[in-house]
Amino acid sequence: MSNQELRAEADAILAELVGDPTGPARLREDQWQAVAALVEERRRALVVQRTGWGKSAVYFVATALLRRRGAGPTVIISPLLALMRNQVESAARAGIQARTINSANPEEWETIYGEVERGETDVLLVSPERLNSVDFRDQVLPRLAATTGLLVVDEAHCISDWGHDFRPDYRRLRAMLAELPDGVPVLATTATANARVTADVAEQLGTGAGEALVLRGALDRESLRLGVVRLPDAAHRLAWLAEHLDELPGSGIIYTLTVAAAEEATAFLRQRGFQVASYTGKTENADRLQAETDLQENRVKALVATSALGMGYDKPDLGFVVHLGSPSSPIAYYQQVGRAGRGVAHADVLLLPGKEDEAIWRYFADTAFPPEAQVRQTLAALADAGRALSVPALEAAVELRRTRLETMLKVLDVDGAVKRVKGGWTATGEPWVYDSERYAWVARQRAAEQQAMRDYVDASQCRMEFLRQQLDDEGAAPCGRCDNCAGPWASASVSSEALTGAAKELDRPGIEIEPRRMWPTGMPALGIDLKGRIPAREQCSTGRALGRLSDIGWGNRLRPLLAENAPDGPVPDDVLQAAVAVLADWARSPGGWASGAPDGTADGAARPVGVVAVPSLSRPRLVGSLAEGIATVGRLPLLGTLAYNGPDGAHTARRSNSAQRLRALSGAFAVPDELADALARTPGPVLLVDDSTDSGWTLAVSARLILRAGAQQVLPLVLATAG
Repeated sequence: MSNQELRAEADAILAELVGDPTGPARLREDQWQAVAALVEERRRALVVQRTGWGKSAVYFVATALLRRRGAGPTVIISPLLALMRNQVESAARAGIQARTINSANPEEWETIYGEVERGETDVLLVSPERLNSVDFRDQVLPRLAATTGLLVVDEAHCISDWGHDFRPDYRRLRAMLAELPDGVPVLATTATANARVTADVAEQLGTGAGEALVLRGALDRESLRLGVVRLPDAAHRLAWLAEHLDELPGSGIIYTLTVAAAEEATAFLRQRGFQVASYTGKTENADRLQAETDLQENRVKALVATSALGMGYDKPDLGFVVHLGSPSSPIAYYQQVGRAGRGVAHADVLLLPGKEDEAIWRYFADTAFPPEAQVRQTLAALADAGRALSVPALEAAVELRRTRLETMLKVLDVDGAVKRVKGGWTATGEPWVYDSERYAWVARQRAAEQQAMRDYVDASQCRMEFLRQQLDDEGAAPCGRCDNCAGPWASASVSSEALTGAAKELDRPGIEIEPRRMWPTGMPALGIDLKGRIPAREQCSTGRALGRLSDIGWGNRLRPLLAENAPDGPVPDDVLQAAVAVLADWARSPGGWASGAPDGTADGAARPVGVVAVPSLSRPRLVGSLAEGIATVGRLPLLGTLAYNGPDGAHTARRSNSAQRLRALSGAFAVPDELADALARTPGPVLLVDDSTDSGWTLAVSARLILRAGAQQVLPLVLATAG
């Protein structure tokens, strides 16, 4: 077949893909160049092109052409369920049978594997997490590698730990690449890779400069109009949304930095009459599906989302993207704003930075590769065990939070130092070198990205040009559309009525604190005889906090008060009054002590009979005055404070795992005789007061002691939760 005939066939498939088989659809020259490299030359290609360029068209057209020529199914490594769903629907239009393997459909896996083996499936989309599953890696992956006709790595910047969204599961692709038969083409695609990430992805994929076709295009998005609106505080930013959301074109996405902020903004906008929905990592899968559908069909004005709604979500007519707070990387920002304006001539993109942004960046900056001592400690624990250890069991030996420990293990797995097996992880005994230079460079890169984001907010140059320069786009030039090129186009005005409503919403304190119900795995190995379910008679009850440190309401008020270097002092009057308001709402809530009989029968809990404080090494005046103030206003006796017997800092907020936190707390508290006598004289529920809670173990351990000393119920009250 001639090159012209192949091109005509490719264009006909594209027409089916876009839903107009009689139309004049035609691959652009750069798209055709990629398709030809894959189909004619069976090459490996790395495509770095802006969002909306049409990367999915390349691999779907290539798939159809290869399948017609007898090739096996295409395997697409795809990071997000939203992306998978969009791609399956797109493929169906061109007669391409696509199926997905991901955490949301385990009941379908065996059926899908059978369809693939029988040749009934043209495209198999696989989440990167599957690559690190023992069964998938050992049983399915080799079969796929032997039969696949095209391997596609979507959002390939995730392979690189130089990039803004490194995902170690992606690095498992090395094994599949090594097992691919000769002549099987590979396509890697991304829209957010600077020069360093591009080179690293090529190296990780084994597609060196001499082997791979690298197609890198200009990253300008002609449809986007970028702007920044500077507002004094969170209330002004919520009020701005209420005032100006209807002015933004079509439907869109409002991005927030935290789950708490997404929930706050959603609640406020709904109160103001807007059809919006929240979309975060905590949103149930069914609710995510509904939210995506509602946005696709313009039944909502916006989804208020965290980065959970990110890579790959495709709504061509998305009219706007607003950021309620600055992401920590301009490259991540470019990726998220790229959701807008794919199929429309004009789309508005606005950033509303906040004073709290950098505090939130610091809170989530717990992703750097751990220090060498902790890595060696993990390897030693695995080697000494002589058997597979689960992550919960490893937590008893390593002071790392679970998510960070899991990420580290995945990296070590790819490096060959550990192996994931049935039942957990084992050490391979292979030599391993801690690449301190690389990890330090990555940390410096993260700091540089944060500075670049500050510079973007303050920039006087073209905003699109700035973002393109961050991505090493050699063609970067002024766009002529943004607020710096064409003048401010978004008003910063906010009415007093909207501001009052926003302030009222943000000033409303009170969230629930769920108690710990299970002891961490592995405590007996640490010499602590605690395991399984915490007996109900030793559990604290559901508690209350004023707010989360990650929210934009009370979080903004509490972060400076509870910062590590903040001076200790009496609880501020406004904070005490908010705590009193939380108690009043708690009492009136279903199950509260004002909702039923005073003795706790019927539907109500018994009224607290006194207040007990958790001892604080860093903020004794704050916690003490809070407990005293609550007791005074509530006309309750201040029964006393638990005694602290542990080493300095053992129960302060540290970002470690549950086993290590509980280990530090074991034996650290005691009920002094005076408090024990007071509890005996005053039987009933008590309020347990502390400044903040992170893991929940300080409250759990304290409550257990108080309950064992005779209290009937422990009701925790803290100023803030960390999450």
